[in-house]
Amino acid sequence: MTDLDARALRDAYDTQVRPELPDPVPAGVTIERDGPLFRVLGLDQRGFLTYRTLDGLVGAELDALIARQVELFRARGEAVEWKLAGHDEPADLGDRLRAAGFVPEDEETVVAGPVAPLAAAVPVLPEGVRLREVTGRTDLERIAAMEEEVWHDDRGHLVHGLAREIEADPQSITIVVAEAGETVVSAGWIRYQAGTGFASLWGGSTLPRWRRKGVYRALVAYRARLAQQRGRTLVQVDCSPDSRPILERLGLVAVTTTTPYVYTP
Repeated sequence: MTDLDARALRDAYDTQVRPELPDPVPAGVTIERDGPLFRVLGLDQRGFLTYRTLDGLVGAELDALIARQVELFRARGEAVEWKLAGHDEPADLGDRLRAAGFVPEDEETVVAGPVAPLAAAVPVLPEGVRLREVTGRTDLERIAAMEEEVWHDDRGHLVHGLAREIEADPQSITIVVAEAGETVVSAGWIRYQAGTGFASLWGGSTLPRWRRKGVYRALVAYRARLAQQRGRTLVQVDCSPDSRPILERLGLVAVTTTTPYVYTP
């Protein structure tokens, strides 16, 4: 595989990253299987549906699989996310989800590539900004407060979810904040995919007045070095339109898209 072979990277993503299941499973989380589909309950503020492929399900069989999820989460009174990749089959899966009551949220691009070039980058942080690894609940609450300022919605679930991941296995995730004095200006975390060559990057939200100053790039490079230290050779990010150009300049390649389809009772 060449470094920039998008199809080979997508195949690696499909076989190593998907289905995206928590490992280890945090306390209070359950995983159920329905044919090719995995149903994750108790991980976040809503349920999560994931799979590697749908094993060729089409037509009435596929509609029945979707309908079972709707019925289950309607009975639970709980929202659920079906994570749809842009190359998933059948091609009309999104239409079938919408017909069943799922609503698409913003599309993201999955970028992937080798860890080494990212780890070798040496971005310059703005004066007065430092990076620090954190685990304590107070720092997680500071991260959530920063994200609430950026996104204008409640991020309390983030504190609970990250704390449970740390409790389940502190070696499976590293959380990094960028601070200017007492202010968290950005934060991101890295998950080390068990039994694979992949690490995945998450977060990266940055306060508006601190954007375009190299903070996000520094967080990416720092986490890439952590991945390299743990023997990971590939990195993957579900990225927004804002972060995609930065990640592509750092050497990552777009391999597919993902769209959260959300059913809310």
